[in-house]
Amino acid sequence: MRILGLDVGSKTIGVAVSDPLGFTAQGLTTIRRTNKNKDIEEIKKFCDDYDVKTIVVGLPKNMNGTIGPSGEIIMSFGKLIEEELKVEIKFWDERLTTVAAHKAMLEADLSRSKRKKIVDKVASTYILQGYLDMISR
Repeated sequence: MRILGLDVGSKTIGVAVSDPLGFTAQGLTTIRRTNKNKDIEEIKKFCDDYDVKTIVVGLPKNMNGTIGPSGEIIMSFGKLIEEELKVEIKFWDERLTTVAAHKAMLEADLSRSKRKKIVDKVASTYILQGYLDMISR
């Protein structure tokens, strides 16, 4: 059983998966969003391929820790995934994960166009890795 990590945005969804033992997260891809049904269909494929029972969804919080309108949208999408796919959904504070992803890619000297293509996948990896580190303690 593996854990899936999602960085859900308005246009794309970054996808990462844990290794079989749950120690490390690997970025898989970025899903281009079309509509909720197709988005869930795409996520279901990963759940089936990797025998996923838990999905960690990045939850955008305000810097003061409160949940704003975008966080509420993500929470309702997470609940929809949970109902449709019958998997456990965990929300993970994603504050600064995109910033960390950009910083890591800058340090790797990736061009702006390459960074733009993979930032959501990298951010989903940070989200999932944070959760894996927390449960391993």
